[in-house]
Amino acid sequence: MGPRDGHRPGLTGADLLVAGGGPAGWSAARACARQGLDVVLVDPRPDRTWRHTYGAWCHELPAGPDPLPPGVVAAHDVGWAIATHAHRLDDEYAILDTPGLQRALHHDGVRVHRGRVVAAGRGRAVLADGTELAADVVADATGAVQALSTGARGGRRAEQTALGVVVDAATAARVTDGRLLFMDWRPLHGLPGWPTFLYAVPLGDGRVLLEETSLARRPGLPLPELAERLRRRLRAAGLRDAEVPLDDPGRVEHVRFPVDTPSHRSPDGVVALGAAAPLVHPASGFSVARSLRVATRLADAVVARSDDRAGVDAASRATRARRAARSRSARVVHGMRRRGLDVLLRLPAGEVPEFFDRFFSLPAPHRRAYLGSDGSDEDVAEAMRAMLCVFARLNPRLRGHLVAGTLCGPGEAQRP
Repeated sequence: MGPRDGHRPGLTGADLLVAGGGPAGWSAARACARQGLDVVLVDPRPDRTWRHTYGAWCHELPAGPDPLPPGVVAAHDVGWAIATHAHRLDDEYAILDTPGLQRALHHDGVRVHRGRVVAAGRGRAVLADGTELAADVVADATGAVQALSTGARGGRRAEQTALGVVVDAATAARVTDGRLLFMDWRPLHGLPGWPTFLYAVPLGDGRVLLEETSLARRPGLPLPELAERLRRRLRAAGLRDAEVPLDDPGRVEHVRFPVDTPSHRSPDGVVALGAAAPLVHPASGFSVARSLRVATRLADAVVARSDDRAGVDAASRATRARRAARSRSARVVHGMRRRGLDVLLRLPAGEVPEFFDRFFSLPAPHRRAYLGSDGSDEDVAEAMRAMLCVFARLNPRLRGHLVAGTLCGPGEAQRP
Protein backbone atom coordinates (compact mmCIF):
# COMPACT_ATOMS: atom_id res chain seq x y z
CA MET A 1 0.00 0.00 0.00
CA GLY A 2 1.63 3.24 -1.07
CA PRO A 3 0.77 6.74 0.12
CA ARG A 4 -1.74 8.76 -1.84
CA ASP A 5 -0.10 11.55 -3.81
CA GLY A 6 -1.73 14.82 -2.78
CA HIS A 7 0.10 16.89 -5.43
CA ARG A 8 -2.96 18.69 -6.69
CA PRO A 9 -4.54 22.11 -6.35
CA GLY A 10 -6.97 22.77 -3.57
CA LEU A 11 -4.99 21.68 -0.49
CA THR A 12 -6.52 23.88 2.19
CA GLY A 13 -5.54 24.62 5.77
CA ALA A 14 -4.95 21.57 7.99
CA ASP A 15 -4.71 20.89 11.70
CA LEU A 16 -1.20 19.47 11.24
CA LEU A 17 1.34 19.60 8.42
CA VAL A 18 4.24 17.15 8.67
CA ALA A 19 7.46 17.88 6.78
CA GLY A 20 9.22 14.56 6.17
CA GLY A 21 7.95 11.07 5.44
CA GLY A 22 10.20 8.85 7.53
CA PRO A 23 9.19 6.88 10.64
CA ALA A 24 8.97 9.98 12.86
CA GLY A 25 6.86 11.90 10.34
CA TRP A 26 4.49 9.07 9.56
CA SER A 27 4.15 8.16 13.26
CA ALA A 28 2.90 11.67 14.00
CA ALA A 29 0.69 11.83 10.92
CA ARG A 30 -0.92 8.47 11.67
CA ALA A 31 -1.55 9.20 15.36
CA CYS A 32 -3.17 12.55 14.56
CA ALA A 33 -5.24 11.18 11.68
CA ARG A 34 -6.54 8.44 13.97
CA GLN A 35 -7.78 11.22 16.28
CA GLY A 36 -9.79 12.67 13.39
CA LEU A 37 -7.45 15.58 12.69
CA ASP A 38 -6.89 16.93 9.19
CA VAL A 39 -3.27 16.02 8.40
CA VAL A 40 -1.05 16.83 5.41
CA LEU A 41 2.33 15.15 4.97
CA VAL A 42 4.89 16.71 2.62
CA ASP A 43 7.83 14.70 1.34
CA PRO A 44 10.02 14.92 -1.80
CA ARG A 45 9.76 11.15 -2.40
CA PRO A 46 6.62 9.86 -0.70
CA ASP A 47 6.77 6.55 -2.58
CA ARG A 48 10.29 5.61 -1.47
CA THR A 49 10.80 2.35 0.39
CA TRP A 50 12.41 2.46 3.81
CA ARG A 51 15.49 0.24 3.94
CA HIS A 52 17.12 0.62 7.35
CA THR A 53 16.80 -2.03 10.03
CA TYR A 54 14.99 -0.76 13.14
CA GLY A 55 15.14 -2.35 16.58
CA ALA A 56 13.67 -1.69 20.01
CA TRP A 57 13.25 -3.41 23.35
CA CYS A 58 9.95 -5.27 23.37
CA HIS A 59 8.65 -3.45 26.44
CA GLU A 60 9.16 0.00 24.89
CA LEU A 61 6.99 -0.63 21.82
CA PRO A 62 3.73 1.32 22.03
CA ALA A 63 0.55 -0.17 23.38
CA GLY A 64 -2.68 1.61 24.29
CA PRO A 65 -4.45 3.69 21.64
CA ASP A 66 -1.78 3.42 18.91
CA PRO A 67 -0.33 -0.10 19.03
CA LEU A 68 1.60 -1.59 16.14
CA PRO A 69 0.14 -4.68 14.46
CA PRO A 70 1.79 -7.89 15.75
CA GLY A 71 3.30 -8.65 12.35
CA VAL A 72 5.50 -5.54 12.52
CA VAL A 73 7.88 -7.40 14.88
CA ALA A 74 9.87 -9.65 12.54
CA ALA A 75 11.81 -11.41 15.31
CA HIS A 76 12.64 -11.06 18.97
CA ASP A 77 14.87 -12.78 21.50
CA VAL A 78 16.74 -12.20 24.73
CA GLY A 79 19.75 -10.01 24.05
CA TRP A 80 23.38 -10.63 24.97
CA ALA A 81 26.22 -8.16 25.44
CA ILE A 82 29.87 -9.20 25.44
CA ALA A 83 32.54 -6.81 26.65
CA THR A 84 35.27 -8.31 28.82
CA HIS A 85 32.59 -10.75 30.02
CA ALA A 86 29.31 -12.04 28.56
CA HIS A 87 26.09 -10.59 29.95
CA ARG A 88 22.66 -12.12 29.37
CA LEU A 89 20.31 -9.15 29.39
CA ASP A 90 16.98 -9.30 31.17
CA ASP A 91 14.98 -7.87 28.30
CA GLU A 92 13.91 -9.18 24.92
CA TYR A 93 15.01 -7.20 21.91
CA ALA A 94 12.75 -6.85 18.89
CA ILE A 95 13.68 -6.34 15.25
CA LEU A 96 10.99 -4.65 13.22
CA ASP A 97 9.96 -5.70 9.76
CA THR A 98 10.77 -2.48 7.90
CA PRO A 99 8.23 -2.86 5.06
CA GLY A 100 5.65 -3.92 7.65
CA LEU A 101 6.43 -0.85 9.77
CA GLN A 102 6.04 1.41 6.77
CA ARG A 103 2.67 -0.13 5.92
CA ALA A 104 1.51 0.02 9.56
CA LEU A 105 2.30 3.73 9.91
CA HIS A 106 0.50 4.64 6.70
CA HIS A 107 -2.99 6.06 7.18
CA ASP A 108 -5.48 6.68 4.38
CA GLY A 109 -6.73 9.82 6.11
CA VAL A 110 -3.39 11.59 5.62
CA ARG A 111 -3.20 13.84 2.56
CA VAL A 112 0.23 13.39 0.96
CA HIS A 113 1.85 16.22 -1.00
CA ARG A 114 4.97 15.65 -3.08
CA GLY A 115 7.40 18.46 -2.33
CA ARG A 116 10.04 19.80 0.05
CA VAL A 117 9.32 22.24 2.87
CA VAL A 118 12.02 24.92 3.08
CA ALA A 119 10.48 27.33 5.59
CA ALA A 120 7.62 27.36 8.05
CA GLY A 121 6.09 29.34 10.88
CA ARG A 122 2.98 31.16 12.05
CA GLY A 123 0.54 28.70 10.52
CA ARG A 124 2.09 28.17 7.10
CA ALA A 125 4.73 26.17 5.27
CA VAL A 126 6.62 27.24 2.16
CA LEU A 127 7.75 24.62 -0.34
CA ALA A 128 10.78 24.72 -2.62
CA ASP A 129 8.56 25.46 -5.64
CA GLY A 130 7.01 28.46 -3.91
CA THR A 131 3.76 26.73 -2.92
CA GLU A 132 2.39 27.82 0.46
CA LEU A 133 0.31 25.50 2.62
CA ALA A 134 -1.59 26.51 5.76
CA ALA A 135 -1.73 24.51 9.00
CA ASP A 136 -2.26 25.24 12.67
CA VAL A 137 0.83 23.22 13.57
CA VAL A 138 3.84 22.30 11.42
CA ALA A 139 5.96 19.31 12.45
CA ASP A 140 9.57 19.21 11.32
CA ALA A 141 10.38 15.53 10.76
CA THR A 142 13.16 16.19 8.26
CA GLY A 143 15.72 14.22 10.26
CA ALA A 144 19.21 15.28 11.21
CA VAL A 145 19.30 17.92 8.46
CA GLN A 146 16.80 19.92 10.58
CA ALA A 147 15.52 21.68 7.46
CA LEU A 148 13.27 24.07 9.39
CA SER A 149 15.64 24.83 12.26
CA THR A 150 16.99 28.31 12.88
CA GLY A 151 19.71 26.89 15.15
CA ALA A 152 23.39 27.38 14.51
CA ARG A 153 25.26 24.83 12.43
CA GLY A 154 28.94 24.10 12.43
CA GLY A 155 31.43 21.71 13.95
CA ARG A 156 31.97 18.05 13.25
CA ARG A 157 29.23 15.79 14.53
CA ALA A 158 29.68 12.58 16.45
CA GLU A 159 28.34 9.84 14.21
CA GLN A 160 27.30 6.26 14.55
CA THR A 161 28.41 4.26 11.53
CA ALA A 162 27.88 0.61 10.70
CA LEU A 163 28.17 -1.84 7.84
CA GLY A 164 26.30 -5.12 7.87
CA VAL A 165 25.62 -8.16 5.74
CA VAL A 166 22.60 -10.47 5.73
CA VAL A 167 23.33 -14.19 5.91
CA ASP A 168 21.27 -17.29 6.62
CA ALA A 169 20.68 -18.33 10.22
CA ALA A 170 22.88 -21.44 10.05
CA THR A 171 25.85 -19.40 8.81
CA ALA A 172 25.27 -16.71 11.45
CA ALA A 173 25.10 -19.32 14.25
CA ARG A 174 28.76 -20.18 13.61
CA VAL A 175 29.53 -16.60 14.65
CA THR A 176 26.92 -15.97 17.34
CA ASP A 177 26.21 -19.45 18.77
CA GLY A 178 22.59 -18.71 17.94
CA ARG A 179 22.40 -15.69 20.25
CA LEU A 180 21.06 -12.23 19.57
CA LEU A 181 24.16 -10.10 20.13
CA PHE A 182 23.23 -6.57 21.11
CA MET A 183 26.94 -5.77 21.42
CA ASP A 184 29.99 -8.00 21.01
CA TRP A 185 33.08 -5.91 21.72
CA ARG A 186 35.63 -8.71 21.26
CA PRO A 187 38.30 -7.42 18.83
CA LEU A 188 38.22 -10.56 16.70
CA HIS A 189 38.99 -8.52 13.59
CA GLY A 190 42.52 -8.08 14.92
CA LEU A 191 42.87 -4.46 13.79
CA PRO A 192 44.02 -1.58 16.04
CA GLY A 193 42.17 1.68 16.45
CA TRP A 194 38.84 2.83 17.81
CA PRO A 195 36.89 -0.21 19.07
CA THR A 196 33.88 -1.48 17.19
CA PHE A 197 31.38 -4.19 18.05
CA LEU A 198 29.32 -6.82 16.27
CA TYR A 199 25.55 -6.30 16.26
CA ALA A 200 23.92 -9.59 15.25
CA VAL A 201 20.13 -9.76 15.10
CA PRO A 202 17.56 -12.05 13.45
CA LEU A 203 15.45 -10.48 10.70
CA GLY A 204 12.90 -13.28 10.42
CA ASP A 205 12.50 -15.81 7.59
CA GLY A 206 15.78 -17.49 8.54
CA ARG A 207 17.90 -14.37 7.92
CA VAL A 208 20.37 -12.69 10.29
CA LEU A 209 22.06 -9.30 10.06
CA LEU A 210 25.75 -9.28 11.08
CA GLU A 211 26.81 -5.65 11.44
CA GLU A 212 30.16 -4.12 12.43
CA THR A 213 29.27 -0.99 14.37
CA SER A 214 31.10 2.08 15.61
CA LEU A 215 28.90 3.42 18.39
CA ALA A 216 30.09 7.03 18.31
CA ARG A 217 33.09 8.86 16.94
CA ARG A 218 33.75 12.36 15.68
CA PRO A 219 33.75 11.95 12.70
CA GLY A 220 32.37 8.42 12.27
CA LEU A 221 34.61 5.56 11.18
CA PRO A 222 34.63 5.18 7.37
CA LEU A 223 32.38 2.44 5.98
CA PRO A 224 35.21 0.73 4.02
CA GLU A 225 37.12 0.31 7.29
CA LEU A 226 34.06 -1.23 8.91
CA ALA A 227 33.67 -3.58 5.94
CA GLU A 228 37.24 -4.78 6.37
CA ARG A 229 36.77 -5.26 10.12
CA LEU A 230 33.60 -7.25 9.51
CA ARG A 231 35.30 -9.44 6.90
CA ARG A 232 38.19 -10.16 9.25
CA ARG A 233 35.88 -10.81 12.20
CA LEU A 234 33.84 -13.34 10.24
CA ARG A 235 36.97 -15.01 8.90
CA ALA A 236 38.20 -15.39 12.48
CA ALA A 237 34.89 -17.13 13.29
CA GLY A 238 35.57 -19.64 10.51
CA LEU A 239 33.46 -18.25 7.67
CA ARG A 240 34.77 -18.28 4.11
CA ASP A 241 34.64 -15.12 2.02
CA ALA A 242 32.12 -16.84 -0.27
CA GLU A 243 29.74 -17.09 2.71
CA VAL A 244 29.95 -13.35 3.37
CA PRO A 245 28.28 -11.54 0.43
CA LEU A 246 29.78 -8.11 1.03
CA ASP A 247 29.78 -7.49 -2.72
CA ASP A 248 26.01 -7.99 -3.03
CA PRO A 249 24.29 -4.58 -2.61
CA GLY A 250 20.98 -6.29 -1.90
CA ARG A 251 22.41 -7.99 1.21
CA VAL A 252 24.55 -5.15 2.59
CA GLU A 253 23.34 -2.38 4.91
CA HIS A 254 25.14 0.97 5.29
CA VAL A 255 24.45 3.14 8.34
CA ARG A 256 25.65 6.66 9.08
CA PHE A 257 23.82 9.19 11.23
CA PRO A 258 24.72 11.84 13.83
CA VAL A 259 24.07 11.13 17.49
CA ASP A 260 24.74 14.66 18.75
CA THR A 261 22.27 16.57 16.59
CA PRO A 262 22.27 20.23 17.72
CA SER A 263 19.24 21.42 19.63
CA HIS A 264 16.46 22.43 17.27
CA ARG A 265 15.35 26.06 17.39
CA SER A 266 11.92 26.04 15.84
CA PRO A 267 10.14 29.03 14.33
CA ASP A 268 6.79 29.93 15.86
CA GLY A 269 4.21 27.26 15.16
CA VAL A 270 6.76 24.53 14.35
CA VAL A 271 7.41 21.46 16.50
CA ALA A 272 10.42 19.23 15.85
CA LEU A 273 10.17 15.43 15.88
CA GLY A 274 12.54 12.48 15.55
CA ALA A 275 16.16 13.26 14.76
CA ALA A 276 15.25 16.90 14.11
CA ALA A 277 14.20 17.38 17.76
CA PRO A 278 16.60 15.61 18.45
CA LEU A 279 14.96 12.42 19.72
CA VAL A 280 17.94 10.19 18.88
CA HIS A 281 19.46 8.75 22.04
CA PRO A 282 23.03 10.15 22.15
CA ALA A 283 24.55 6.93 23.49
CA SER A 284 22.59 4.23 21.64
CA GLY A 285 21.30 5.89 18.49
CA PHE A 286 17.76 4.63 19.20
CA SER A 287 14.86 6.84 18.13
CA VAL A 288 12.01 4.89 16.51
CA ALA A 289 10.29 3.62 19.67
CA ARG A 290 10.44 7.06 21.24
CA SER A 291 9.05 8.66 18.08
CA LEU A 292 6.12 6.25 18.26
CA ARG A 293 5.44 7.18 21.89
CA VAL A 294 5.77 10.91 21.23
CA ALA A 295 3.33 10.68 18.31
CA THR A 296 0.50 9.63 20.63
CA ARG A 297 1.20 12.50 23.03
CA LEU A 298 1.41 14.92 20.11
CA ALA A 299 -1.98 13.86 18.82
CA ASP A 300 -3.55 14.34 22.25
CA ALA A 301 -2.03 17.82 22.43
CA VAL A 302 -3.09 18.95 18.97
CA VAL A 303 -6.62 17.57 18.94
CA ALA A 304 -9.37 20.09 19.65
CA ARG A 305 -12.28 18.15 21.04
CA SER A 306 -15.86 19.13 20.41
CA ASP A 307 -16.32 20.63 23.87
CA ASP A 308 -13.36 23.04 23.61
CA ARG A 309 -12.81 23.53 19.87
CA ALA A 310 -13.96 27.13 19.97
CA GLY A 311 -11.36 28.03 22.54
CA VAL A 312 -8.34 26.42 20.87
CA ASP A 313 -6.41 28.59 18.41
CA ALA A 314 -3.38 27.75 16.28
CA ALA A 315 -0.87 29.34 18.64
CA SER A 316 -2.04 27.37 21.67
CA ARG A 317 -2.11 24.17 19.64
CA ALA A 318 1.50 24.69 18.58
CA THR A 319 2.56 25.42 22.15
CA ARG A 320 0.87 22.30 23.47
CA ALA A 321 2.41 20.25 20.66
CA ARG A 322 5.94 21.45 21.49
CA ARG A 323 5.50 20.60 25.15
CA ALA A 324 4.17 17.17 24.28
CA ALA A 325 7.02 16.40 21.88
CA ARG A 326 9.82 17.58 24.15
CA SER A 327 9.11 18.87 27.63
CA ARG A 328 11.56 20.78 29.79
CA SER A 329 12.37 17.64 31.80
CA ALA A 330 12.95 15.67 28.58
CA ARG A 331 15.47 18.31 27.49
CA VAL A 332 17.27 18.00 30.82
CA VAL A 333 17.45 14.20 30.54
CA HIS A 334 18.69 14.48 26.97
CA GLY A 335 21.39 16.91 28.09
CA MET A 336 22.54 14.44 30.74
CA ARG A 337 22.77 11.70 28.13
CA ARG A 338 24.75 14.03 25.89
CA ARG A 339 27.28 14.20 28.71
CA GLY A 340 27.37 10.41 28.61
CA LEU A 341 28.31 10.67 24.93
CA ASP A 342 31.10 13.09 25.84
CA VAL A 343 32.42 10.55 28.33
CA LEU A 344 32.44 7.85 25.67
CA LEU A 345 34.26 10.03 23.16
CA ARG A 346 36.97 10.88 25.70
CA LEU A 347 37.63 7.30 26.78
CA PRO A 348 40.93 5.78 25.62
CA ALA A 349 40.09 3.17 23.00
CA GLY A 350 41.40 0.28 25.08
CA GLU A 351 39.06 1.09 27.97
CA VAL A 352 35.78 1.24 26.05
CA PRO A 353 34.98 -2.50 26.45
CA GLU A 354 35.64 -2.32 30.19
CA PHE A 355 33.32 0.66 30.49
CA PHE A 356 30.53 -1.33 28.83
CA ASP A 357 31.32 -4.33 30.97
CA ARG A 358 30.54 -2.18 34.02
CA PHE A 359 27.48 -0.69 32.32
CA PHE A 360 25.92 -4.06 31.50
CA SER A 361 26.47 -5.23 35.06
CA LEU A 362 24.04 -2.54 36.27
CA PRO A 363 20.72 -3.63 37.75
CA ALA A 364 18.14 -3.79 34.98
CA PRO A 365 16.08 -0.77 36.18
CA HIS A 366 19.11 1.54 36.06
CA ARG A 367 20.25 0.22 32.69
CA ARG A 368 16.77 0.73 31.27
CA ALA A 369 16.58 4.24 32.69
CA TYR A 370 19.84 5.25 31.05
CA LEU A 371 18.87 3.73 27.69
CA GLY A 372 15.39 5.23 27.95
CA SER A 373 13.89 1.84 27.17
CA ASP A 374 11.46 2.07 30.09
CA GLY A 375 9.90 5.27 28.77
CA SER A 376 11.75 7.37 31.37
CA ASP A 377 12.82 10.04 28.87
CA GLU A 378 11.35 12.71 31.15
CA ASP A 379 12.33 11.34 34.57
CA VAL A 380 15.27 13.50 35.63
CA ALA A 381 15.62 11.85 39.05
CA GLU A 382 15.72 8.33 37.59
CA ALA A 383 18.24 9.34 34.93
CA MET A 384 20.43 10.85 37.66
CA ARG A 385 20.19 7.68 39.78
CA ALA A 386 21.22 5.59 36.76
CA MET A 387 24.28 7.77 36.06
CA LEU A 388 25.31 7.72 39.73
CA CYS A 389 24.99 3.94 39.73
CA VAL A 390 27.29 3.77 36.70
CA PHE A 391 29.81 6.00 38.47
CA ALA A 392 29.73 3.82 41.59
CA ARG A 393 30.64 0.71 39.59
CA LEU A 394 33.61 2.20 37.75
CA ASN A 395 37.21 1.80 38.85
CA PRO A 396 39.12 4.99 39.78
CA ARG A 397 40.67 5.32 36.31
CA LEU A 398 37.30 5.15 34.53
CA ARG A 399 35.80 7.50 37.11
CA GLY A 400 38.46 10.03 36.15
CA HIS A 401 37.46 9.80 32.49
CA LEU A 402 33.80 10.20 33.43
CA VAL A 403 34.54 13.34 35.44
CA ALA A 404 36.66 14.76 32.59
CA GLY A 405 33.92 14.10 30.04
CA THR A 406 31.30 15.65 32.30
CA LEU A 407 33.30 18.79 33.06
CA CYS A 408 35.04 19.33 29.71
CA GLY A 409 32.14 18.60 27.41
CA PRO A 410 32.41 17.58 23.76
CA GLY A 411 35.77 16.30 22.60
CA GLU A 412 37.42 14.22 19.96
CA ALA A 413 37.52 10.46 20.32
CA GLN A 414 40.73 9.42 22.00
CA ARG A 415 43.46 7.80 19.98
CA PRO A 416 44.37 4.21 20.85
